[in-house]
Amino acid sequence: MDVCLVIKARLETLGFEQKDLAEAAEVTESYISQLLTRKKMPPAPDRTDIYEKMGKFLKFSSGKLSKLAEAQRREELKRGLEDPPAPLFEEVRELILRKCAPERQRQVRAIVEKQPFGELERLVTQKLLDVVKRVAREELGSEKWLHAVARVSGRNYKQMRVTILEFLDTDVFHVSGEDCVSFLNPLIESWDIDLATFAMEIVLNRRLVPGHPKKIEFVEREPDDPPENQPGLAEFLQNASLSGNASRDEIEFLRRLRIRGKRPTPLYYYRELQNLRDPLHFQAVER
Repeated sequence: MDVCLVIKARLETLGFEQKDLAEAAEVTESYISQLLTRKKMPPAPDRTDIYEKMGKFLKFSSGKLSKLAEAQRREELKRGLEDPPAPLFEEVRELILRKCAPERQRQVRAIVEKQPFGELERLVTQKLLDVVKRVAREELGSEKWLHAVARVSGRNYKQMRVTILEFLDTDVFHVSGEDCVSFLNPLIESWDIDLATFAMEIVLNRRLVPGHPKKIEFVEREPDDPPENQPGLAEFLQNASLSGNASRDEIEFLRRLRIRGKRPTPLYYYRELQNLRDPLHFQAVER
């Protein structure tokens, strides 16, 4: 069933207009119009929050619009599989190369120009998209962050929400010049890649994304030895007065602790658990 027809029918039944739906979804009326007239493919449910907002406003059961949209996307994507992928827009490629570390830029440019949209260009573009999308997804609910990015790109709050929702639904084959202006350019300070190991370091704009540079490695490694329970850890877990209500994540953290040449006691694991839970030992993550 066509999700657009379902939404339009419900709007008519409830006596609402597209502008009312846009207000409820916190997007522009133009965006809703393009969705309902099929000028835009329904966004993937796991990359957007509009189905939940629209469903609540239109009094649909939870998850109904998401399921309809997912089914419609599958059908439309099947029809599009026969189309060969288009290369990156020239402006997208130029932005990505411009952000490359100066000492690596000439070498990377030579490879990209020799192999247009080859493995290296797709790899770098995909990883830059992954990092920026993760930031956008995490900050989608933050009005303060949305207003900050909107100011940088010359948009208002609702326009910025629409731009983010469309960006989250794009992929390496369809990244546009607008995506560069809105996200890749302001959020990415620089990137570098080791052409021998394909390890990447991505430095983000700290005014908009506080935190450390993102490091991504593609080196083949031997798998770690499976963690074994140390005798002290086993005793700690059996003693409810020490382990108490330790969570699965906390136990996994304790299981991976290693001290070469020593065997920790149950008390050691108890103290490590308290250290892990003490907020004084960790810095707050700023938003």
